[in-house]
Amino acid sequence: MKFFYTIILMACCGSLFSQSEGKPFIRLTNPYQTNNKISSSRQFIIGSTCKNCVLTINDKTIRVYATGAFAYELNLQPGENTINLLATAGSKTATKKINYNFSLPKIALPVSTLAIESIKTYPEGNLILKPGDFIQFRVKALTNCVVKVMDNTPLYELPLSNTNSMPGIYQGNYEVKVSDSFSLTKIPVTITDSSGESITKTTAANFSILSSTSPDIAITKGRLAHLEYGLGDDRLGGAKIGYLDSNIILKIIGKVGTHYKVALTKARTAYIPDDLVEWLPKGTFSPSSLTDKWMAYGDESYDYVKLGMFERLPYQSFQLVNPSKIVVDVYGATNNTNWITQMETLKEIKNIYYEQKEDELFRITIELKHAQHWGHQIYYIGNSLMIKVKHQPENLSLKNLTIAVDAGHGGTNMGAVGPTGVSEKELTLAVSLRLQKTLEAEGARVIMTREKEQFFDNKERILFYRDSMPDLLISFHLNSSEDPIRVGGTSTYYRYVGFRNLSESIYKRMLELRLKEYGNTGSFNFMLNSPIEYPNALVEGLFLSNPEEEMKILDPLFQQQAVDKIVAGIKDFLNGCK
Repeated sequence: MKFFYTIILMACCGSLFSQSEGKPFIRLTNPYQTNNKISSSRQFIIGSTCKNCVLTINDKTIRVYATGAFAYELNLQPGENTINLLATAGSKTATKKINYNFSLPKIALPVSTLAIESIKTYPEGNLILKPGDFIQFRVKALTNCVVKVMDNTPLYELPLSNTNSMPGIYQGNYEVKVSDSFSLTKIPVTITDSSGESITKTTAANFSILSSTSPDIAITKGRLAHLEYGLGDDRLGGAKIGYLDSNIILKIIGKVGTHYKVALTKARTAYIPDDLVEWLPKGTFSPSSLTDKWMAYGDESYDYVKLGMFERLPYQSFQLVNPSKIVVDVYGATNNTNWITQMETLKEIKNIYYEQKEDELFRITIELKHAQHWGHQIYYIGNSLMIKVKHQPENLSLKNLTIAVDAGHGGTNMGAVGPTGVSEKELTLAVSLRLQKTLEAEGARVIMTREKEQFFDNKERILFYRDSMPDLLISFHLNSSEDPIRVGGTSTYYRYVGFRNLSESIYKRMLELRLKEYGNTGSFNFMLNSPIEYPNALVEGLFLSNPEEEMKILDPLFQQQAVDKIVAGIKDFLNGCK
Protein backbone atom coordinates (compact mmCIF):
# COMPACT_ATOMS: atom_id res chain seq x y z
CA MET A 1 0.00 0.00 0.00
CA LYS A 2 2.80 2.41 0.87
CA PHE A 3 4.58 1.62 -2.39
CA PHE A 4 1.34 2.08 -4.32
CA TYR A 5 0.78 5.50 -2.78
CA THR A 6 4.34 6.50 -3.63
CA ILE A 7 3.65 5.59 -7.25
CA ILE A 8 0.47 7.69 -7.18
CA LEU A 9 2.39 10.69 -5.85
CA MET A 10 5.12 10.26 -8.44
CA ALA A 11 2.44 10.09 -11.11
CA CYS A 12 0.88 13.30 -9.78
CA CYS A 13 4.24 15.05 -9.90
CA GLY A 14 4.91 13.63 -13.33
CA SER A 15 1.55 14.86 -14.56
CA LEU A 16 2.72 18.41 -13.94
CA PHE A 17 5.33 17.84 -16.63
CA SER A 18 2.94 16.22 -19.11
CA GLN A 19 0.25 18.85 -18.56
CA SER A 20 2.83 21.50 -19.41
CA GLU A 21 3.12 20.28 -22.97
CA GLY A 22 0.91 21.03 -26.01
CA LYS A 23 -1.79 23.70 -26.00
CA PRO A 24 -0.58 27.06 -24.62
CA PHE A 25 -1.94 28.23 -21.29
CA ILE A 26 -0.96 30.67 -18.55
CA ARG A 27 -1.69 29.64 -14.98
CA LEU A 28 -0.68 32.07 -12.22
CA THR A 29 -0.01 31.35 -8.57
CA ASN A 30 0.82 35.03 -7.97
CA PRO A 31 -1.02 37.34 -8.28
CA TYR A 32 -4.32 35.52 -7.84
CA GLN A 33 -6.46 38.40 -9.10
CA THR A 34 -6.56 40.29 -12.37
CA ASN A 35 -6.90 43.69 -10.68
CA ASN A 36 -4.54 44.42 -7.80
CA LYS A 37 -4.22 47.41 -5.51
CA ILE A 38 -0.68 47.59 -4.18
CA SER A 39 1.54 49.90 -2.13
CA SER A 40 4.95 48.53 -3.16
CA SER A 41 6.68 48.99 -6.50
CA ARG A 42 8.31 45.54 -6.43
CA GLN A 43 5.98 42.73 -7.46
CA PHE A 44 6.47 39.20 -8.78
CA ILE A 45 4.50 37.34 -11.42
CA ILE A 46 4.74 33.61 -10.74
CA GLY A 47 3.10 30.72 -12.53
CA SER A 48 3.39 28.12 -15.26
CA THR A 49 2.76 27.56 -18.93
CA CYS A 50 3.30 24.73 -21.39
CA LYS A 51 6.90 23.60 -21.23
CA ASN A 52 7.43 24.14 -24.98
CA CYS A 53 5.82 27.60 -24.92
CA VAL A 54 7.61 30.87 -25.54
CA LEU A 55 6.46 33.31 -22.89
CA THR A 56 6.65 37.09 -23.12
CA ILE A 57 5.68 39.66 -20.51
CA ASN A 58 5.13 43.10 -22.06
CA ASP A 59 7.00 41.85 -25.13
CA LYS A 60 10.03 40.67 -23.11
CA THR A 61 10.89 36.95 -23.45
CA ILE A 62 10.87 35.21 -20.07
CA ARG A 63 12.66 32.00 -19.12
CA VAL A 64 10.36 28.97 -18.92
CA TYR A 65 11.74 26.08 -16.87
CA ALA A 66 11.44 22.42 -17.87
CA THR A 67 8.39 22.14 -15.62
CA GLY A 68 6.71 25.06 -17.37
CA ALA A 69 7.32 27.30 -14.35
CA PHE A 70 8.33 30.93 -14.59
CA ALA A 71 8.92 33.87 -12.27
CA TYR A 72 9.36 37.51 -13.23
CA GLU A 73 10.09 40.62 -11.19
CA LEU A 74 8.30 43.92 -11.85
CA ASN A 75 9.31 47.41 -10.81
CA LEU A 76 6.16 49.46 -11.22
CA GLN A 77 5.45 53.16 -11.48
CA PRO A 78 2.81 54.91 -9.38
CA GLY A 79 -0.63 54.75 -10.95
CA GLU A 80 -2.14 52.19 -13.31
CA ASN A 81 0.17 49.47 -14.68
CA THR A 82 -1.05 46.96 -17.24
CA ILE A 83 0.98 43.78 -17.73
CA ASN A 84 0.38 41.59 -20.79
CA LEU A 85 1.44 37.95 -20.82
CA LEU A 86 1.61 35.96 -24.07
CA ALA A 87 2.36 32.24 -24.34
CA THR A 88 3.05 30.92 -27.83
CA ALA A 89 3.46 27.35 -29.11
CA GLY A 90 3.61 27.18 -32.88
CA SER A 91 0.59 29.02 -34.23
CA LYS A 92 -1.36 28.79 -30.98
CA THR A 93 -1.35 31.44 -28.29
CA ALA A 94 -2.71 32.14 -24.83
CA THR A 95 -2.91 35.57 -23.25
CA LYS A 96 -3.49 37.03 -19.82
CA LYS A 97 -3.69 40.62 -18.62
CA ILE A 98 -2.88 41.81 -15.09
CA ASN A 99 -3.60 45.28 -13.76
CA TYR A 100 -1.74 46.86 -10.84
CA ASN A 101 -2.92 50.07 -9.21
CA PHE A 102 0.19 51.26 -7.37
CA SER A 103 -0.44 53.94 -4.77
CA LEU A 104 2.41 55.42 -2.81
CA PRO A 105 1.96 55.20 0.96
CA LYS A 106 0.24 58.23 2.37
CA ILE A 107 2.59 60.76 3.89
CA ALA A 108 1.99 61.17 7.62
CA LEU A 109 1.01 64.73 8.45
CA PRO A 110 1.01 66.60 11.77
CA VAL A 111 -2.30 67.15 13.54
CA SER A 112 -3.37 70.67 12.62
CA THR A 113 -6.40 71.24 14.87
CA LEU A 114 -7.15 70.63 18.54
CA ALA A 115 -7.53 66.87 18.27
CA ILE A 116 -6.11 63.51 19.26
CA GLU A 117 -5.43 61.48 16.15
CA SER A 118 -4.37 58.22 17.83
CA ILE A 119 -3.78 56.62 21.22
CA LYS A 120 -1.57 53.58 21.54
CA THR A 121 -1.13 51.70 24.81
CA TYR A 122 1.53 49.14 25.70
CA PRO A 123 1.31 46.26 26.36
CA GLU A 124 -1.17 46.26 23.49
CA GLY A 125 -4.68 44.91 23.94
CA ASN A 126 -7.08 44.67 26.85
CA LEU A 127 -5.29 44.52 30.22
CA ILE A 128 -6.04 43.24 33.69
CA LEU A 129 -3.61 44.96 36.05
CA LYS A 130 -2.61 45.21 39.68
CA PRO A 131 -1.43 48.25 41.67
CA GLY A 132 2.13 49.15 40.75
CA ASP A 133 1.78 48.06 37.11
CA PHE A 134 2.46 50.59 34.37
CA ILE A 135 0.52 51.39 31.21
CA GLN A 136 2.63 53.08 28.55
CA PHE A 137 0.91 55.69 26.38
CA ARG A 138 1.91 57.05 22.97
CA VAL A 139 -0.42 59.74 21.65
CA LYS A 140 -0.43 61.68 18.40
CA ALA A 141 -2.16 65.04 18.80
CA LEU A 142 -1.84 68.77 18.19
CA THR A 143 1.61 70.05 19.09
CA ASN A 144 2.43 72.44 21.96
CA CYS A 145 -0.46 71.31 24.13
CA VAL A 146 -0.91 69.73 27.55
CA VAL A 147 -1.85 66.03 27.36
CA LYS A 148 -2.94 64.12 30.47
CA VAL A 149 -4.16 60.63 31.33
CA MET A 150 -6.75 59.76 33.98
CA ASP A 151 -6.02 61.77 37.10
CA ASN A 152 -3.83 64.42 35.50
CA THR A 153 -0.84 62.14 34.87
CA PRO A 154 1.06 64.10 32.21
CA LEU A 155 2.37 62.83 28.90
CA TYR A 156 5.40 64.60 27.45
CA GLU A 157 5.87 65.82 23.90
CA LEU A 158 8.96 64.21 22.40
CA PRO A 159 11.63 66.24 20.59
CA LEU A 160 11.51 66.05 16.80
CA SER A 161 14.80 64.13 16.80
CA ASN A 162 12.93 61.23 18.45
CA THR A 163 9.89 61.21 16.14
CA ASN A 164 11.28 61.40 12.60
CA SER A 165 10.52 65.14 12.65
CA MET A 166 6.83 64.60 13.43
CA PRO A 167 5.53 67.16 15.98
CA GLY A 168 2.80 66.29 18.44
CA ILE A 169 3.97 62.87 19.65
CA TYR A 170 3.39 62.54 23.39
CA GLN A 171 4.55 59.70 25.61
CA GLY A 172 4.44 58.72 29.27
CA ASN A 173 3.50 56.10 31.86
CA TYR A 174 0.45 55.71 34.03
CA GLU A 175 1.05 53.78 37.24
CA VAL A 176 -1.94 51.81 38.49
CA LYS A 177 -2.82 52.89 42.03
CA VAL A 178 -4.41 51.05 44.93
CA SER A 179 -7.26 53.53 44.78
CA ASP A 180 -8.02 52.72 41.12
CA SER A 181 -11.21 50.75 40.69
CA PHE A 182 -11.81 50.76 36.96
CA SER A 183 -13.31 47.62 35.43
CA LEU A 184 -13.55 47.07 31.66
CA THR A 185 -12.86 50.77 31.29
CA LYS A 186 -11.53 52.72 28.36
CA ILE A 187 -9.07 55.19 29.84
CA PRO A 188 -9.61 58.88 28.94
CA VAL A 189 -6.83 61.04 27.49
CA THR A 190 -7.33 64.81 27.53
CA ILE A 191 -5.59 67.48 25.45
CA THR A 192 -5.72 71.18 26.38
CA ASP A 193 -4.39 74.02 24.23
CA SER A 194 -2.95 77.38 25.32
CA SER A 195 -6.40 78.99 25.39
CA GLY A 196 -7.69 76.44 27.87
CA GLU A 197 -9.92 74.63 25.39
CA SER A 198 -9.77 70.85 25.75
CA ILE A 199 -11.11 67.63 24.27
CA THR A 200 -11.04 64.06 25.52
CA LYS A 201 -10.63 60.77 23.68
CA THR A 202 -10.61 57.27 25.16
CA THR A 203 -8.38 54.29 24.49
CA ALA A 204 -9.47 51.49 22.19
CA ALA A 205 -8.41 48.89 24.75
CA ASN A 206 -10.25 48.12 27.99
CA PHE A 207 -8.55 48.08 31.39
CA SER A 208 -9.47 46.34 34.64
CA ILE A 209 -7.96 45.99 38.09
CA LEU A 210 -7.25 42.54 39.48
CA SER A 211 -9.72 42.56 42.34
CA SER A 212 -8.61 41.59 45.83
CA THR A 213 -11.74 39.44 46.02
CA SER A 214 -11.10 37.61 42.74
CA PRO A 215 -9.22 34.31 42.46
CA ASP A 216 -5.55 34.73 41.61
CA ILE A 217 -4.32 31.10 41.72
CA ALA A 218 -4.81 28.81 38.73
CA ILE A 219 -3.69 25.35 37.62
CA THR A 220 -2.61 24.18 34.19
CA LYS A 221 -4.86 21.86 32.25
CA GLY A 222 -4.29 19.49 29.36
CA ARG A 223 -1.08 17.83 28.19
CA LEU A 224 0.41 20.79 26.32
CA ALA A 225 0.17 23.73 28.68
CA HIS A 226 3.14 26.01 28.14
CA LEU A 227 4.66 29.20 29.46
CA GLU A 228 5.89 32.00 27.21
CA TYR A 229 8.68 34.48 27.92
CA GLY A 230 6.79 37.59 26.88
CA LEU A 231 4.08 39.01 24.67
CA GLY A 232 5.94 38.96 21.37
CA ASP A 233 4.41 36.95 18.55
CA ASP A 234 5.22 35.91 15.01
CA ARG A 235 4.14 33.18 12.61
CA LEU A 236 5.64 30.57 14.98
CA GLY A 237 3.77 31.96 17.98
CA GLY A 238 5.14 33.45 21.17
CA ALA A 239 8.59 32.34 22.36
CA LYS A 240 7.95 29.36 24.61
CA ILE A 241 9.76 28.72 27.88
CA GLY A 242 8.62 25.12 27.74
CA TYR A 243 5.75 22.72 28.30
CA LEU A 244 4.33 21.92 31.75
CA ASP A 245 2.56 18.95 33.26
CA SER A 246 -1.13 19.30 34.17
CA ASN A 247 -2.28 20.65 37.56
CA ILE A 248 0.75 22.91 38.01
CA ILE A 249 -0.08 25.75 40.41
CA LEU A 250 0.44 29.28 39.06
CA LYS A 251 0.02 32.72 40.65
CA ILE A 252 -1.80 35.03 38.23
CA ILE A 253 -0.95 38.73 38.54
CA GLY A 254 -2.62 40.19 35.45
CA LYS A 255 -3.80 39.65 31.92
CA VAL A 256 -2.82 41.04 28.52
CA GLY A 257 -5.27 40.21 25.75
CA THR A 258 -5.71 36.42 25.86
CA HIS A 259 -2.61 35.78 28.02
CA TYR A 260 -2.45 35.68 31.80
CA LYS A 261 0.64 37.12 33.44
CA VAL A 262 2.24 34.67 35.88
CA ALA A 263 4.59 35.39 38.79
CA LEU A 264 7.24 32.65 38.89
CA THR A 265 9.39 34.40 41.51
CA LYS A 266 9.49 37.92 42.93
CA ALA A 267 11.69 38.95 39.98
CA ARG A 268 10.52 36.62 37.21
CA THR A 269 7.26 36.63 35.26
CA ALA A 270 5.90 34.68 32.31
CA TYR A 271 2.68 34.42 30.31
CA ILE A 272 0.26 31.59 29.61
CA PRO A 273 -2.73 31.46 27.19
CA ASP A 274 -6.00 31.76 29.10
CA ASP A 275 -7.42 28.52 27.69
CA LEU A 276 -4.63 26.49 29.32
CA VAL A 277 -5.55 27.22 32.96
CA GLU A 278 -8.43 26.75 35.39
CA TRP A 279 -9.05 28.92 38.44
CA LEU A 280 -8.74 27.64 42.00
CA PRO A 281 -10.92 29.08 44.79
CA LYS A 282 -10.04 32.40 46.35
CA GLY A 283 -7.92 31.74 49.40
CA THR A 284 -5.77 29.09 47.74
CA PHE A 285 -2.18 29.55 48.85
CA SER A 286 0.42 30.88 46.41
CA PRO A 287 2.61 28.16 44.88
CA SER A 288 5.53 27.31 47.15
CA SER A 289 7.13 24.23 48.64
CA LEU A 290 10.08 22.95 50.60
CA THR A 291 12.04 20.19 48.90
CA ASP A 292 11.77 16.76 50.47
CA LYS A 293 13.48 13.40 49.89
CA TRP A 294 15.55 12.70 46.75
CA MET A 295 16.08 9.40 44.97
CA ALA A 296 18.00 8.69 41.72
CA TYR A 297 17.77 5.26 40.05
CA GLY A 298 17.60 3.62 36.64
CA ASP A 299 16.00 0.87 34.58
CA GLU A 300 16.85 -0.63 31.16
CA SER A 301 16.09 2.54 29.16
CA TYR A 302 15.98 5.53 31.52
CA ASP A 303 17.43 7.07 34.64
CA TYR A 304 15.07 8.83 37.05
CA VAL A 305 15.49 11.66 39.52
CA LYS A 306 12.62 11.84 42.02
CA LEU A 307 12.34 14.94 44.17
CA GLY A 308 9.65 15.06 46.84
CA MET A 309 7.71 18.31 47.19
CA PHE A 310 4.42 19.43 48.71
CA GLU A 311 3.02 21.23 45.64
CA ARG A 312 3.21 20.78 41.87
CA LEU A 313 5.34 23.82 41.05
CA PRO A 314 6.21 25.26 37.61
CA TYR A 315 9.62 24.48 36.12
CA GLN A 316 11.92 25.12 33.19
CA SER A 317 14.75 22.98 31.82
CA PHE A 318 17.92 23.68 29.83
CA GLN A 319 20.46 21.57 27.99
CA LEU A 320 24.14 22.38 28.40
CA VAL A 321 26.99 20.93 26.36
CA ASN A 322 30.74 20.53 26.80
CA PRO A 323 30.20 18.97 29.31
CA SER A 324 26.65 17.74 28.85
CA LYS A 325 24.21 18.62 31.61
CA ILE A 326 20.49 18.98 32.19
CA VAL A 327 19.50 21.97 34.31
CA VAL A 328 16.01 22.21 35.82
CA ASP A 329 14.79 25.37 37.56
CA VAL A 330 11.84 24.87 39.92
CA TYR A 331 9.96 28.08 40.70
CA GLY A 332 8.59 28.55 44.20
CA ALA A 333 10.75 25.82 45.75
CA THR A 334 13.02 26.30 48.80
CA ASN A 335 15.75 23.87 49.71
CA ASN A 336 15.16 21.55 52.64
CA THR A 337 17.41 18.76 51.34
CA ASN A 338 20.30 17.23 53.24
CA TRP A 339 21.16 14.29 50.98
CA ILE A 340 20.48 12.70 47.56
CA THR A 341 20.35 8.91 47.36
CA GLN A 342 21.88 7.62 44.09
CA MET A 343 21.55 3.95 43.15
CA GLU A 344 24.00 1.81 41.18
CA THR A 345 21.29 1.24 38.55
CA LEU A 346 22.03 4.71 37.13
CA LYS A 347 23.55 4.40 33.64
CA GLU A 348 23.40 7.87 32.11
CA ILE A 349 23.44 10.19 35.11
CA LYS A 350 26.96 10.92 36.30
CA ASN A 351 26.17 13.27 39.16
CA ILE A 352 23.34 15.34 40.65
CA TYR A 353 23.52 18.51 42.69
CA TYR A 354 21.37 21.51 43.52
CA GLU A 355 21.59 25.21 44.34
CA GLN A 356 19.19 27.76 45.80
CA LYS A 357 19.83 30.43 43.17
CA GLU A 358 17.56 32.97 44.84
CA ASP A 359 14.39 33.08 46.88
CA GLU A 360 11.81 30.83 45.19
CA LEU A 361 14.25 29.57 42.57
CA PHE A 362 15.68 26.11 43.16
CA ARG A 363 18.10 24.75 40.53
CA ILE A 364 18.81 21.06 39.86
CA THR A 365 21.87 20.15 37.79
CA ILE A 366 22.28 16.66 36.30
CA GLU A 367 25.65 15.75 34.78
CA LEU A 368 25.51 13.18 31.98
CA LYS A 369 28.02 10.48 31.14
CA HIS A 370 27.73 10.89 27.35
CA ALA A 371 28.35 14.03 25.35
CA GLN A 372 25.12 13.64 23.37
CA HIS A 373 21.74 14.47 24.89
CA TRP A 374 19.19 11.75 24.08
CA GLY A 375 16.26 13.50 25.70
CA HIS A 376 14.55 13.91 29.03
CA GLN A 377 11.04 14.34 30.39
CA ILE A 378 9.74 16.31 33.37
CA TYR A 379 6.45 15.43 35.04
CA TYR A 380 4.87 14.83 38.42
CA ILE A 381 3.79 11.67 40.19
CA GLY A 382 1.55 13.05 42.87
CA ASN A 383 3.55 15.99 44.20
CA SER A 384 6.93 14.38 43.46
CA LEU A 385 8.85 15.97 40.60
CA MET A 386 10.21 13.36 38.18
CA ILE A 387 13.08 13.97 35.74
CA LYS A 388 13.37 11.04 33.34
CA VAL A 389 16.67 10.87 31.43
CA LYS A 390 17.01 8.65 28.38
CA HIS A 391 20.05 6.38 28.06
CA GLN A 392 22.24 6.58 25.00
CA PRO A 393 21.42 3.46 22.91
CA GLU A 394 24.03 0.74 23.34
CA ASN A 395 23.93 -0.06 19.62
CA LEU A 396 24.13 3.13 17.56
CA SER A 397 23.21 1.56 14.24
CA LEU A 398 19.98 2.35 12.43
CA LYS A 399 18.76 -1.23 12.75
CA ASN A 400 18.62 -0.76 16.52
CA LEU A 401 16.70 2.54 16.49
CA THR A 402 13.18 3.86 16.09
CA ILE A 403 13.05 6.89 13.79
CA ALA A 404 10.02 9.16 13.56
CA VAL A 405 9.41 10.76 10.16
CA ASP A 406 7.06 13.73 10.04
CA ALA A 407 5.69 14.75 6.64
CA GLY A 408 4.91 18.45 6.97
CA HIS A 409 1.41 19.84 6.44
CA GLY A 410 -1.42 17.71 5.02
CA GLY A 411 -5.16 17.85 4.39
CA THR A 412 -6.48 21.39 4.59
CA ASN A 413 -3.00 22.60 5.56
CA MET A 414 -1.53 22.97 2.07
CA GLY A 415 1.78 24.57 3.03
CA ALA A 416 3.60 26.47 0.32
CA VAL A 417 2.58 26.34 -3.35
CA GLY A 418 5.13 26.20 -6.15
CA PRO A 419 4.94 28.11 -9.45
CA THR A 420 3.42 25.06 -11.17
CA GLY A 421 0.71 24.86 -8.51
CA VAL A 422 2.13 21.82 -6.73
CA SER A 423 1.57 21.97 -2.96
CA GLU A 424 4.12 21.45 -0.22
CA LYS A 425 1.91 18.84 1.46
CA GLU A 426 2.12 16.57 -1.62
CA LEU A 427 5.89 16.73 -1.90
CA THR A 428 6.66 16.41 1.80
CA LEU A 429 4.60 13.22 1.84
CA ALA A 430 6.33 11.87 -1.27
CA VAL A 431 9.79 12.52 0.20
CA SER A 432 8.82 11.24 3.65
CA LEU A 433 7.52 7.97 2.20
CA ARG A 434 10.83 7.56 0.40
CA LEU A 435 12.66 8.32 3.66
CA GLN A 436 10.57 5.71 5.45
CA LYS A 437 11.39 3.08 2.83
CA THR A 438 15.12 3.91 2.86
CA LEU A 439 15.38 3.83 6.65
CA GLU A 440 13.49 0.54 6.81
CA ALA A 441 15.90 -0.89 4.25
CA GLU A 442 18.66 0.00 6.75
CA GLY A 443 16.79 -2.01 9.40
CA ALA A 444 15.33 0.93 11.34
CA ARG A 445 11.85 0.86 12.80
CA VAL A 446 10.01 3.88 11.37
CA ILE A 447 6.90 5.55 12.73
CA MET A 448 5.14 8.11 10.55
CA THR A 449 2.92 11.07 11.32
CA ARG A 450 1.00 10.36 8.15
CA GLU A 451 1.30 7.89 5.29
CA LYS A 452 -1.50 9.34 3.21
CA GLU A 453 -3.13 12.65 2.43
CA GLN A 454 -4.75 13.75 5.69
CA PHE A 455 -4.70 16.59 8.22
CA PHE A 456 -2.86 16.40 11.54
CA ASP A 457 -2.67 19.33 13.92
CA ASN A 458 0.85 19.99 15.23
CA LYS A 459 -0.36 19.42 18.79
CA GLU A 460 -1.62 15.99 17.76
CA ARG A 461 1.78 15.26 16.27
CA ILE A 462 3.62 16.19 19.46
CA LEU A 463 1.35 14.06 21.64
CA PHE A 464 1.59 11.13 19.20
CA TYR A 465 5.38 11.14 19.38
CA ARG A 466 5.41 11.78 23.13
CA ASP A 467 3.45 8.54 23.49
CA SER A 468 5.53 6.70 20.85
CA MET A 469 8.93 7.88 22.18
CA PRO A 470 11.16 7.54 19.09
CA ASP A 471 14.95 7.70 19.33
CA LEU A 472 15.05 10.53 16.75
CA LEU A 473 12.56 12.63 14.82
CA ILE A 474 13.02 14.14 11.35
CA SER A 475 10.37 16.59 10.16
CA PHE A 476 10.52 17.32 6.43
CA HIS A 477 9.22 20.56 4.92
CA LEU A 478 9.87 22.84 1.95
CA ASN A 479 10.60 26.53 2.34
CA SER A 480 9.01 29.51 0.60
CA SER A 481 9.77 33.18 0.01
CA GLU A 482 8.03 36.20 -1.47
CA ASP A 483 11.08 36.52 -3.72
CA PRO A 484 11.03 33.50 -6.08
CA ILE A 485 14.15 34.57 -7.97
CA ARG A 486 16.93 35.38 -5.49
CA VAL A 487 15.94 33.37 -2.43
CA GLY A 488 16.68 29.66 -2.31
CA GLY A 489 18.70 26.99 -0.60
CA THR A 490 18.53 24.20 1.94
CA SER A 491 18.33 24.62 5.69
CA THR A 492 17.90 22.69 8.92
CA TYR A 493 16.55 23.75 12.30
CA TYR A 494 16.87 22.80 15.95
CA ARG A 495 15.71 24.39 19.17
CA TYR A 496 17.87 22.92 21.93
CA VAL A 497 21.66 23.03 21.81
CA GLY A 498 21.88 19.40 22.92
CA PHE A 499 20.17 18.35 19.66
CA ARG A 500 22.19 20.63 17.38
CA ASN A 501 24.52 17.88 16.13
CA LEU A 502 21.66 16.03 14.45
CA SER A 503 20.48 18.97 12.35
CA GLU A 504 24.05 20.04 11.58
CA SER A 505 25.01 16.57 10.33
CA ILE A 506 22.01 16.50 7.99
CA TYR A 507 22.66 20.06 6.82
CA LYS A 508 26.23 19.29 5.80
CA ARG A 509 25.06 16.31 3.78
CA MET A 510 22.25 18.28 2.09
CA LEU A 511 24.81 20.81 0.89
CA GLU A 512 26.45 18.00 -1.08
CA LEU A 513 23.45 18.29 -3.43
CA ARG A 514 24.95 21.62 -4.56
CA LEU A 515 22.10 23.58 -3.03
CA LYS A 516 22.59 27.11 -1.75
CA GLU A 517 23.29 27.60 1.95
CA TYR A 518 20.36 28.89 3.96
CA GLY A 519 21.80 27.88 7.32
CA ASN A 520 21.46 25.57 10.32
CA THR A 521 19.22 27.61 12.60
CA GLY A 522 19.04 27.16 16.37
CA SER A 523 16.54 28.18 19.07
CA PHE A 524 13.83 27.65 16.44
CA ASN A 525 10.35 27.99 17.94
CA PHE A 526 8.65 25.41 15.67
CA MET A 527 6.36 22.97 17.46
CA LEU A 528 8.05 19.83 16.09
CA ASN A 529 11.37 21.19 17.42
CA SER A 530 9.88 21.81 20.86
CA PRO A 531 9.96 18.28 22.39
CA ILE A 532 12.79 17.72 24.88
CA GLU A 533 12.17 13.96 24.93
CA TYR A 534 14.27 12.99 21.89
CA PRO A 535 16.72 14.58 19.43
CA ASN A 536 14.81 16.19 16.58
CA ALA A 537 15.55 18.17 13.45
CA LEU A 538 13.47 20.09 10.93
CA VAL A 539 14.71 19.81 7.35
CA GLU A 540 13.56 22.50 4.91
CA GLY A 541 14.75 20.71 1.78
CA LEU A 542 14.75 23.73 -0.52
CA PHE A 543 12.51 26.62 -1.61
CA LEU A 544 9.37 25.48 -3.38
CA SER A 545 8.74 29.12 -4.35
CA ASN A 546 11.89 29.14 -6.50
CA PRO A 547 11.16 27.71 -10.00
CA GLU A 548 14.58 26.11 -10.34
CA GLU A 549 14.38 24.46 -6.93
CA GLU A 550 10.77 23.43 -7.52
CA MET A 551 11.99 21.69 -10.67
CA LYS A 552 14.51 19.75 -8.58
CA ILE A 553 12.08 18.56 -5.91
CA LEU A 554 9.52 17.50 -8.54
CA ASP A 555 12.13 15.10 -9.91
CA PRO A 556 11.77 11.63 -8.26
CA LEU A 557 15.51 11.06 -8.72
CA PHE A 558 16.34 14.21 -6.78
CA GLN A 559 13.82 13.29 -4.09
CA GLN A 560 15.70 10.04 -3.53
CA GLN A 561 19.04 11.83 -3.56
CA ALA A 562 17.76 14.18 -0.83
CA VAL A 563 16.53 11.20 1.19
CA ASP A 564 19.90 9.49 0.85
CA LYS A 565 21.63 12.63 2.16
CA ILE A 566 19.26 12.81 5.15
CA VAL A 567 20.00 9.18 5.98
CA ALA A 568 23.75 9.78 5.56
CA GLY A 569 23.45 12.76 7.93
CA ILE A 570 21.68 10.62 10.53
CA LYS A 571 24.47 8.05 10.26
CA ASP A 572 27.09 10.80 10.67
CA PHE A 573 25.28 11.95 13.81
CA LEU A 574 25.21 8.41 15.21
CA ASN A 575 28.87 7.82 14.41
CA GLY A 576 29.74 11.03 16.22
CA CYS A 577 28.07 9.67 19.37
CA LYS A 578 30.30 6.59 19.56
